[in-house]
Parts: sequence; C-alpha cells; structure tokens
Amino acid sequence: MTQQVPSTEPELAGVRNFRDLGGLPTADGRRVRAGRLFRSGHLAHATEADAGFLSSLGLHTIFDFRNAADQKLDGHDVALPGVRHVNLPLTDPADGAEFWKMVREGDIAELRALLSDGLAANRMITSYRAIIKDRTAEHSRVLHAMADDSVPALMHCAAGKDRAGLSIAVTLLAVGVERAAIEEDYLQSNAAHRRYKVHRSSTSPDAMSPEVMELLSPLFDARAEYLAAAFTTIEETWGTVDRYLEEGLKVTPAVRERLRANLLD
Repeated sequence: MTQQVPSTEPELAGVRNFRDLGGLPTADGRRVRAGRLFRSGHLAHATEADAGFLSSLGLHTIFDFRNAADQKLDGHDVALPGVRHVNLPLTDPADGAEFWKMVREGDIAELRALLSDGLAANRMITSYRAIIKDRTAEHSRVLHAMADDSVPALMHCAAGKDRAGLSIAVTLLAVGVERAAIEEDYLQSNAAHRRYKVHRSSTSPDAMSPEVMELLSPLFDARAEYLAAAFTTIEETWGTVDRYLEEGLKVTPAVRERLRANLLD
C-alpha cells in the first residue's frame, strides 16, 4: 500500500518525527483530511521558526503524552499562542525515570543484562500491551475531545513513536483507517531524520560503542511486532476493535461519527 503524503515535508530544526496524517485511506474509501491530525516528537526544543510553522497549522489542541520524567529531561513544550496544551501521561514518571537512567547512564554490563537476547524488544512489547490495557481512560479522553472540538490536533510524546504512535493508531482505528496503512505510517518513525537522538551521560568512546547502540536500538525502533502486540491485546481483551472502542473507551457509534466528520474528507 502506498500512503499519500505531501510532496514536500517541512524541515523543522528542533522538532523530530513531524508529519501530517492526511491521505491515509479508510476501509470504506475515504481518507484522512490533510491538516487535521499531526504527530511528532516533543516540542521543547522547537526553534522560533519551528514555532512559527506550528502556529501556521491552525492547531486547536496539542496532546502531550510525556510524563514528568520526560519533561524534566527535555523540558516543557514551547507555548503556541491560542493553542490548548493537554498533558496526558501514558506512562508513569517512575518508569520514565528508570528508563532514561538506563539509557543515559547504564554501563555495558547493565545494558547486556537488561536488554540483550531479545529482552529490549520484549520490554517494548510489554509496554505497548500495558498502554492499551491500562490507559483506556486517557485514550477515551483524547477521542471524545477530538469528536467535540479539539481539531486540528497534534499528538506527541518524547520521540513521537510509542505513546504518540499508539494514540494515533487508536484514533485511526476509530475512524476506520486500514490497519496496513496505520502500520505503514507507524514505521515511518524509523527514517534517520525522524529518530530520537540518543544521548549518553559519559563522553568516553565506550559509552556510544557499536555494542551499546545495538543494545539500545530496539528501544528506539518502530517495529511492526510492537504495533502488532497492541492490536493483539485489543483482540485478546475485547474481541474486536468495535468492542474495544465502545466498551473499553466508551466511544459510542455517534461519537465515532463525529470523529469521522472532523477528521475525514
């Protein structure tokens, strides 16, 4: 499947992984309307030019899924005049602090013990499953807000890959976007210019050695198996996407129709 994307993508100096979801196809032949739903990494390092571009999008709401540990590390989003900012953490600050301590300060022995032999990928799969099962209230709030008045909307976390990726996926499922198209968009986060820049506390050559980077890589990859785990969790827990939306997220067919009206051509 080929996704329709703008022919030119904005070059943002301080914001990574930005894109417009416009053009993604639904199962009934419609498409996500350009300029209604965006995703990115955090906005804390946005330059003045970046902020000017973001302000030009006519955003109503920015959904920031970072926790306090993320915000302590990277800073708070730049303020965009007239745009509502909603901080809705999808992971606990204690988990975030532990994660970033491991990424930034873990020595090679610790990283081998925690991340080798598939442990890093399993960590990501467990996280995706937990966000789907345990954060239904947060995802419900996002969908109801966008069904009411909160579009155009931008969703982000730290890297714009996992928490934002899942929230985007849930939103796209709710309006009927084809699953293959959701996966294709999700995997775009792997592009070199989109990836989160990993920083390590030590400046020694060993701190950024090929082995260290290989051990950390699964944490910063977008992998089809991660997203598939989220979809499987929906099916195992609720049976169908419709039941997940209606019973898990309390999103009625009427709310879904308002979402479709707000987000689709």
